[in-house]
Amino acid sequence: MKKKKRAILLPARQNSKFGSNLVFLFSLVLFLLAFLRLHFHTTIQSVFSFYQSSPRAFVDDPFKGTPKIAFLFLARRNLPLDFLWGSFFKDVDMEMFSIYVHSEPGFVFNESNTQSAFFYGRQLNNSIQVAWGESSMIEAERLLLKAALDDPANQRFVLLSDSCIPLYNFSYVYCYLMSSQKSFVDSFVDVKENRYSPEMSPIIQKEKWRKGSQWIALIRKHAQIVVDDDIVFPVFRKFCKEVVQNIQSGHNCIPDEHYVQTLLQMGGLEKDFEPRTLTYTLWNQSSYGGKMSSWHPFQFDYTNASPQLIQDIKDQKELCHVDVTTAPCFLFARKFTPSAALRLLTEGSIDLQ
Repeated sequence: MKKKKRAILLPARQNSKFGSNLVFLFSLVLFLLAFLRLHFHTTIQSVFSFYQSSPRAFVDDPFKGTPKIAFLFLARRNLPLDFLWGSFFKDVDMEMFSIYVHSEPGFVFNESNTQSAFFYGRQLNNSIQVAWGESSMIEAERLLLKAALDDPANQRFVLLSDSCIPLYNFSYVYCYLMSSQKSFVDSFVDVKENRYSPEMSPIIQKEKWRKGSQWIALIRKHAQIVVDDDIVFPVFRKFCKEVVQNIQSGHNCIPDEHYVQTLLQMGGLEKDFEPRTLTYTLWNQSSYGGKMSSWHPFQFDYTNASPQLIQDIKDQKELCHVDVTTAPCFLFARKFTPSAALRLLTEGSIDLQ
């Protein structure tokens, strides 16, 4: 009887032991996940706390001297509108601005390919090959900011494309940017497109995910944060890639429309910038197979780059402020062809002097 009873009870004990081990392992996994989440959260917060208190990034010790605007150009190769920008920089004190250009690796700006001497030799020597919709785009932006931060006089950092034009003269742009202690970063909650990936968690949490225009204007503190970031950028590099669906290629995430916005939001810095861009873009929706698909910036050519167009862009200021003063919403505009820029100059649609 005892042997039979023992034979019956033995499997029950084994099951009980197995169940205890399973509960223990499950609890251990939950503990590790909670620890990692807390670790990432604490690490990110400590990094931003360091940025906010660091003398090199904060404005508690203001630069003594004439502050500069760093104009940062993202170019495919050359700058097609260099002649227009040459007029913009003409007769301006060289102590008030600096120029940096990220072009294709190996391209050198000189008299053989550039119409304005302001751009001679202004290319980065460590440029990379950039692909639209890839993390290489924001890596190029970071390279531009890093180069510009080497000059302590650079206090404002404006990112521009090779098809951008200024809407006002240098003096107006300079006063506009220097009169504000905030960055200008278009940033909003993305509710229409599903670009956020749960795989980005716990480093990037969904409630911190933001979208906005790539064309930003940063104060020095924020430029330093972008350059020093080694936590958020690797996540974008890992998960924002080209994907192929139904024989068509696309991108699961457009990093240049999310990276800076999300980074500053994660740092609790949303009160330190104006949530708008200073660069006007007219968006046009394209169609594919009879269906409306992606949006693309409209390109202005000679026929539609009229004085009225420029005036209409300038008049958009009812909702825009610099500090508490009502101001034009835009200082720059894109995308303009060389013929469009030439018309603007010859007809005096933009006064650059």
